[in-house]
Amino acid sequence: MAEQEPPVKKSSLFMKVLLFLTVALLLVLGWVMYQRWQKQKNETPRTTLEPVVFQPLPLGSIKPTGWLLEQLKLQASGLSGHLDEFWPDIEDSGWRGGRAEGWERAPYWLDGVIPLAYLTDDVKMKAKVKRWMDYILQHQAPDGWLGPEQGQPATGSNAPANAPRDPWPQFIILKAMAQYQEASGDSQVIPAMQKSMRSLYYQLDQRPLFNWNFFRWEDLWVSIFWLFDRTKEPWLLDLARKAGNQGYNWTKHFSDLPVKGRSPKWNWEGHVVNNAMGLKTSALLYRYTGENHYKKSASTALEELDKYHGEANGLFSGDECLAGRDPSQGTELCAIVETMFSLENDLSVLGKVEFSDRLEKIAFNALPAAFTPDYWGHQYDELTNQVACGFFRQPVYTTNGPSANLFGLEPQYGCCTANMHQGWPKFASHLWMKTADEGIAAVAYAPSKMEMMVSGSAVKIELTTDYPFGETLTFKVEATKPVDFPLYLRVPGWAKDATLKLPDGKVQKLDAGTFQKIQRRWNGEETVVLNLPMTFRVSRWFQNSVCVERGPLVYSLAIKEQWKDLVAYENQPIGQHKNYQAVLPMSLWNYALDLDLKNPEKSLVFLSRGMKGNPFTLEGAPMQVTVKGKKLAGWGFGEGAAMPPPESPVKSAEPLEDLNLIPYGSTRLRVTEFPLLDR
Repeated sequence: MAEQEPPVKKSSLFMKVLLFLTVALLLVLGWVMYQRWQKQKNETPRTTLEPVVFQPLPLGSIKPTGWLLEQLKLQASGLSGHLDEFWPDIEDSGWRGGRAEGWERAPYWLDGVIPLAYLTDDVKMKAKVKRWMDYILQHQAPDGWLGPEQGQPATGSNAPANAPRDPWPQFIILKAMAQYQEASGDSQVIPAMQKSMRSLYYQLDQRPLFNWNFFRWEDLWVSIFWLFDRTKEPWLLDLARKAGNQGYNWTKHFSDLPVKGRSPKWNWEGHVVNNAMGLKTSALLYRYTGENHYKKSASTALEELDKYHGEANGLFSGDECLAGRDPSQGTELCAIVETMFSLENDLSVLGKVEFSDRLEKIAFNALPAAFTPDYWGHQYDELTNQVACGFFRQPVYTTNGPSANLFGLEPQYGCCTANMHQGWPKFASHLWMKTADEGIAAVAYAPSKMEMMVSGSAVKIELTTDYPFGETLTFKVEATKPVDFPLYLRVPGWAKDATLKLPDGKVQKLDAGTFQKIQRRWNGEETVVLNLPMTFRVSRWFQNSVCVERGPLVYSLAIKEQWKDLVAYENQPIGQHKNYQAVLPMSLWNYALDLDLKNPEKSLVFLSRGMKGNPFTLEGAPMQVTVKGKKLAGWGFGEGAAMPPPESPVKSAEPLEDLNLIPYGSTRLRVTEFPLLDR
């Protein structure tokens, strides 16, 4: 007879059940205690902020020179400097007592035109800005509200009037006011900002954030922190707590992106500009909480967008909502300039080279390509592979319409017409920053001058360079009397063999992806020279396509352009006649590249043309890359755009041809992500 197992003792079973229940109870209690701790932490206002790594200099401390100044002057002579003279939503804005739109458009315009006026030292523009700011300050409500109580919808729109006292335009005008105060020193501004934020402080108790302000609360934090750094008033951080607790959870959003493919319909979470603005949230949360995990999540946000929507120009698709990685999907111009501003905040707070590198990539490639060379026209959507710009009745976009990638006054919708102005000016005003050890950091590069006081000595630094169209950057440092301070120079992540020549002639090799600290006693006029050798890189994109990069520049096929006037602008600038414009290809574009991926320099020939005229034009492109390629007959055009590039590698029976690539920012028609030929 088989031996039977002894029965389980009841006491043993009871102990196991008791142990299980005890562990479960402890876990529940731990979870409850953690939630209470989190709630208490979120409800307890802070009294201090974490210091930033790099402190932006007051507007006016940096003076652009060279090609950057020329771009700013072109911008000032185009739409940016004249919208208030003829576009109803600025000319007749509710923000100045007019009958037109009184919501976001005038604040958007001021947020870019204020720095543009002071960076170009344009007397007429500065006078315009002053008249606007004087009116807004003089018409502030007794309780602090700025601007119209209820903004009218955009001119020509069938939308209903905006909600009464919508906080979103307040967030924008506060950013503009901060810049105006820095540049003008107007003593009215800080008290007016305090009153405005007090009105928001009490309103949020009665009506929590909603719609656009719910998703864009981080822009309010930018101004709250700016004001707190100057006044140290604790209630400001309590306002930050309220807004942050009520607003959308961007940290959770970017930890696992809710929109991982092409948006099937319009949605708040996938709205491309909301995402562009949300990129600054983690850095701001680090300042507010001091919790180190936010430093990582700031980088994770970019990684998530790159993974599911990234494109070779440094951006992510969104036309109007996130649209996947196909390079024929568009990116809204508002998203371009707002991504830049988010990166400028990330860079200031966290001091990571990766944010500088991404900022330059967008500024030198995507930004200029979205405008006509004279800045009198712009696109709503820009495409990485953009082989035609026209009115297409069934476009490829997720939710945008047929006019979205025309060049004109307000293609698709007027928000970009109002908001596009901040790109170059804010880039210029964030080139140099102050460090916690009383030093100066060059965090992004373009020809410029800066001036600040260091330990009682006036210090001037001038950067002479053609960068990003040249590898040599010469810094002339002038001190009125001998002074010790560190100068930090950024070494981009792509600069593998960078060198630095010191005033005494010694040459140092530098590590890529770092800030090089030069600690010395500066006396009189001294010069340091940074050399950033630019080598070819081939990056991989949608359907294993390839993109040619060199330094901070992305290279695209130079397609011959035919510009065609379409309908006239709805409103005409004084003394001029402007039309919407289509751009049509006059040369073939459907090529696959023949590249040696292991040794790309064997397949690519670089030619410098020199700086002649506007570098962001087809004819003014300062450099060219020649590469072999073959026509790809099966790669065609549909839905108003190039079809997705075929999965690489591809085969073609066509003969090899020499193809010319030029910087992305010099093109208005382009192929940037190419199929790769099978070798």
